[in-house]
Amino acid sequence: MQVVPSIIDGLLIGFVYGVAALGLTLIWGVMRVINLGHGATMALGMFCTYFLFSDLAVNPYLGLVAVIVLALLFGFLIYGVALQRVVQAGYLSTLLATFAVNMIIIGLGTAAFTTSPRNIDFSAGSITFGPVILQGTRLLAALAAVGITGVLYLFLYFTRPGKAIRAVSDNRAAAELMGIPSNQVLALSFGLGTMLAAVAGGLASTFFPFTILSGATYQLKSFVICVLGGLGNPLGALLGGLFLGALEGLIPIFMPVSWVPVVEFGLFVLVLVVKPTGLLGAK
Repeated sequence: MQVVPSIIDGLLIGFVYGVAALGLTLIWGVMRVINLGHGATMALGMFCTYFLFSDLAVNPYLGLVAVIVLALLFGFLIYGVALQRVVQAGYLSTLLATFAVNMIIIGLGTAAFTTSPRNIDFSAGSITFGPVILQGTRLLAALAAVGITGVLYLFLYFTRPGKAIRAVSDNRAAAELMGIPSNQVLALSFGLGTMLAAVAGGLASTFFPFTILSGATYQLKSFVICVLGGLGNPLGALLGGLFLGALEGLIPIFMPVSWVPVVEFGLFVLVLVVKPTGLLGAK
């Protein structure tokens, strides 16, 4: 039956969506910043993975190590240049700052890479279970997403910097009174959020063609996921990603694929109206 394979395929993609949304919700949860440069950062992760594979013959999944390091440093740079001075100035200032970063990345990326679609021609085979065929690239991407999420959880709950991030997220003023350097914690949080976005882009590039503009679509999906799961809730982001992925796998069976964004954003509006905090969000 076509339904089961489609849902499983959607769930595998949903893990990648969850990682992308995790970066967005982490930045919001700690900094109260809506990062409009999130999608552009994902696109940079796609191109970084692509060039490592095409020019240096680096396995896309091994190349994620370089993507992680570069994206973390890039996040620190963005925070220091664009956000550090306006992070306490209100939502509009940070929104405009991240929007400016988004436009700069897209402008420079368009000049450097053009808008011609790229594709990573990498095959990892497939695994067959009866009527279900699991593409190796999607299975590896899902496993990588789970591993990254697990490492992030361990970092946040069992390391000193991770506990500092949680403390600043709960109460920044109280954390500062306890001697936690909030500015450094905010920089680390933004770096981690940027890193998660780039990694999600790198994973997505292994099974979808992309351009420098492709990140915009994933950014919109991340907003839907964050609202669905509860903005600021990491577990909600992952579960929301799985739900959206399964939905994307299921919808084309019953209606044209062009209806997918209609249903997704209809769900987005419905959640905002009925339960604005999302499924797992705080009050």
